[in-house]
Amino acid sequence: MKNLLVLGAGTAGTMVVNTLRKRLPASEWAITVVDQSPTHYYQPGFLFIPFGTYAPTQVSRPRRTAIHKGVRLITAEIDRVEPEANTVHLIDGRALAYDYLVIATGTTPRPEETPGMADDLGGSVHEFYTYDGAVALAEKLATWEGGRLVIHLTEMPIKCPVAPLEFTFLADSFFHEKAMRDKVQITYVTPLPGAFTKPVAAEALGSMLEDRGIAVEPDFVVESIDPEAKTLTSYDEREVPYDLLVTIPLNMGADYIARSGLGDELNFVPTDKHTLQAKEHDNIFVLGDASDIPTSKAGSVAHFAVHTFTKNFLELIEGRPMTESFDGHANCFIESGAGKGLLIDFNYDVEPLTGTYPLPVVGPLHLLEETRANHWGKLAFRWIYWNMLLPGRPIPLPAHMSMAGKHAPTDTLQKV
Repeated sequence: MKNLLVLGAGTAGTMVVNTLRKRLPASEWAITVVDQSPTHYYQPGFLFIPFGTYAPTQVSRPRRTAIHKGVRLITAEIDRVEPEANTVHLIDGRALAYDYLVIATGTTPRPEETPGMADDLGGSVHEFYTYDGAVALAEKLATWEGGRLVIHLTEMPIKCPVAPLEFTFLADSFFHEKAMRDKVQITYVTPLPGAFTKPVAAEALGSMLEDRGIAVEPDFVVESIDPEAKTLTSYDEREVPYDLLVTIPLNMGADYIARSGLGDELNFVPTDKHTLQAKEHDNIFVLGDASDIPTSKAGSVAHFAVHTFTKNFLELIEGRPMTESFDGHANCFIESGAGKGLLIDFNYDVEPLTGTYPLPVVGPLHLLEETRANHWGKLAFRWIYWNMLLPGRPIPLPAHMSMAGKHAPTDTLQKV
């Protein structure tokens, strides 16, 4: 009996075990997944909770209900991986042997890594990258009377890179709907050169914040937060005052990665960006947000990567060369407020472009363009997530990015 062990039962981990349970004979393969939480969260829904679009109950389900009955689920915290012994040690003392290991434990916000950030969390400082944080922020916004709202991105990479911008647009729309937009000064603070950093997207969307009266503070690398003075201070000594700070803290991989000696300084595992194998261990694969591959840490990437991984893994265990190569494909809906949204589609080599998706001309979705269809596509994805994506059912979208319908620059394709 061979053992496939998956660490993490989020988007990537759940898709892996559900997909492979259908492909691997139960008489020959035992599949086990480990996660420390009994609850599965639809994390894209966290963005909507602060504005009342989703109730907290709409973004969670018992984890067991999302996992194939032929998969063993262990609810426990991971202590460390011992790759030389093909063993995972749990905090409770149990040891799990594996023939192949999939690391899919994602990334989490670490407010304690920025001086002062955690000191007033839940007071004048909030975040929406966790379930509890999103719920607390909803309570705050329901009674907040206005002032200086600062949306702050600490450092890249982060889970769902477009979410800070989405929150900014939705906040603008939210305060308009409450007839108090004139009482709120919104500033978007980023360590990047601007809100949109890729040439085509910047040309198409560059005025969106300015048009909404939202100030941008670029190239701001935060040194500390002073919760008493209510200021952000950068390493070049700039200060940004706030009355309400919505921050996206530093994102890091799981702590057991560091204890196992498997990760970089942010606990992300060095991973071959095409095969999705850990660079130092042939029988370890890394999927979803846990890897260091140079593409978005987003659910769509997990979906497309699992497709590549499944084909490669089945070839590998049959003793054949792995023939699939992951291209970094990602697509993301971006809420822009007032019932509209944007859509971007890109990979390692091609930046987000204008055009139609998934079909040329007919779309029905438009890239880098605000439409109501894109907004409804974002909301519809919750159903797709629970009923198609997690169970591992086929979705009629190509895993590799297609240029069909895209309008490429006439000179050359820009690198992402």
